[in-house]
Amino acid sequence: MSLDAKIPEGPLAQKWSKHKFDLKLVNPANKRKYDIIVVGTGLAGASAAASLAELGYNVKAFCFQDSPRRAHSIAAQGGINAAKNYQNDGDSVFRLFYDTIKGGDYRAREGNVYRLAEVSVNIIDQCVAQGVPFAREYGGLLDNRSFGGSQVSRTFYARGQTGQQLLLGAYSALNRQIHAGKVKMYTRTEMLDVVTIDGHAKGIVTRNMITGSIDTHAGHAVLLCTGGYSNVFYLSTNAIGSNVTAAWRAHKRGAFFGNPCYTQIHPTCIPVTGDHQSKLTLMSESLRNDGRVWAPKTVEIAEQLRKGTIKADQVKEDDRDYFLERKYPAFGNLVPRDVASRNAKEMVAEGKGVGGSGFAVFLDFADAIKRLGEDTVRAKYGNLFDMYIQITDENPYKQPMRIYPAVHYTMGGLWVDYNLSTTVPGLYALGECNFSDHGANRLGASALMQGLSDGYFVIPYTLGDYLAKIGPKKVDTSHPAFEATKKDVITYINKLLALKGNKTVNEYHRELGHIMWEYCGMARTAEGLTKAKGLIQALKADFWVNAIVTGENEEVNASLERAGRIADFIELGELMVDDALMRNESCGGHFRVESQTADGEALRDDENFAFVAAWEFKGENQPEELHKEQLVFEAVHLSQRNYA
Repeated sequence: MSLDAKIPEGPLAQKWSKHKFDLKLVNPANKRKYDIIVVGTGLAGASAAASLAELGYNVKAFCFQDSPRRAHSIAAQGGINAAKNYQNDGDSVFRLFYDTIKGGDYRAREGNVYRLAEVSVNIIDQCVAQGVPFAREYGGLLDNRSFGGSQVSRTFYARGQTGQQLLLGAYSALNRQIHAGKVKMYTRTEMLDVVTIDGHAKGIVTRNMITGSIDTHAGHAVLLCTGGYSNVFYLSTNAIGSNVTAAWRAHKRGAFFGNPCYTQIHPTCIPVTGDHQSKLTLMSESLRNDGRVWAPKTVEIAEQLRKGTIKADQVKEDDRDYFLERKYPAFGNLVPRDVASRNAKEMVAEGKGVGGSGFAVFLDFADAIKRLGEDTVRAKYGNLFDMYIQITDENPYKQPMRIYPAVHYTMGGLWVDYNLSTTVPGLYALGECNFSDHGANRLGASALMQGLSDGYFVIPYTLGDYLAKIGPKKVDTSHPAFEATKKDVITYINKLLALKGNKTVNEYHRELGHIMWEYCGMARTAEGLTKAKGLIQALKADFWVNAIVTGENEEVNASLERAGRIADFIELGELMVDDALMRNESCGGHFRVESQTADGEALRDDENFAFVAAWEFKGENQPEELHKEQLVFEAVHLSQRNYA
């Protein structure tokens, strides 16, 4: 199958405007004849559902939480990027585009990334109009701060609660449409499969998580807005409920999976304390605006810190290595996340890690407090500091925070074209669920930007083009495809419920996480990936023999829910390993030890790997087929990333 990204012709800055004009339209009277299904109600899903309903479409929205307000989007802390240039420091749409392409290590599409930068300026206006309480300067203008991978201040923020405030804005817009009767909201409902008719997505099969009822829903198009799959690593900064099931089941119905191995490791997370943990906590990248990252210069001092014989504030300035400032003076502590994470790992590998486990470095605010005053620091980051105090029982106003990299975001996802359409017509993927905008590493504060861009400003145009072409012929669940897909789901659920072994599904999840982190985490080798593939295959075989799933379907059953999600994670994990093994280069967050520069930076192979890897499901226990979408760069020059 040939992959057509449908990137419009013409100059980069005119592609989106020209494309919008060329797209077919659905007239207002006809919009109410179409039914749209939106799965997931985080920033991408809520904004898409609200926008499409506002246009006149009939929308069904689904989430497995008890309210759209509980979507994982609320966890985003630091801010949202936009090329407003309010600071008059040289920002522009093209600079945001360039920083994003470079930050992704030249493994993203130019057309998609430029559109993202272009519509970013509209997102802020939209959110301000909704009442999102962005931080403001003394004179009343919106404030900005810096994030990694950029030398300008373009990140709009609401203290350390930006995701929550943006979601409340989208949630308000969604609620308005629910009240108007244009959106029907299904909470505590999990999508378990996609229904296709003649190759087009026409609906979904769901399970009511309270009653266990298996239901079918029909629509002219299905939008997946279900987030990322970082929980394949077991420990991540994602909410425990975050999963890949909707995207994976769509993949098994024909939607290609793009760049599955591209995983972002966030450098500023509270370190792991033991196997008792079920998730990790992020300390926002915004803290690197004023916090300075350092490790002891010698192993001897690090050992004293680990034993507790000295405290961090007793380490002399000359005995501290501010390693990011030393190695990358132009960007300092605001290098991209993949660069900061690898350098922290390097410090620990050299025996200079701190904390009881030795798997941490310091994020120090002493200079900022001295320069700005504690009240100012508290006003900017107070809720983040409070989180740190509650979790660690340490006061970061008096002692540096301890941080270490952790799995955070997935740049991979369902392959989509410029219109956000997957390889299954009528099936779309928005936000972190798709692969399209971040390449091999996402810049901080760009996740919220992409989710709202896709929901508010892209899908309302591109979806209309598809709907105009297929027409408003009624789709309902009486078609045999709905009953057939429903039977497939029931059969699978019964297969899970028949598991009466002696290991809980959580044990399998933890084992999978250990394999993924060890061999497909921050550093990857051909030998390790090959070993991981065998371990995952063995884990999968053991799961279907020795796992135990308790309870029945017709009840609230967390064991059943998790079993299905973990079975999908195991299969996804194998594909991630295959993708990482195939990509014999380093780029962004994908770091192959065999491919690095003399000073330890990621070394790309543009001649052989400047492509999107799109994987096609070929059947249970069969190798997936690799398709390549070649990346074409016209506006930027491919070069080795340099943040020095």
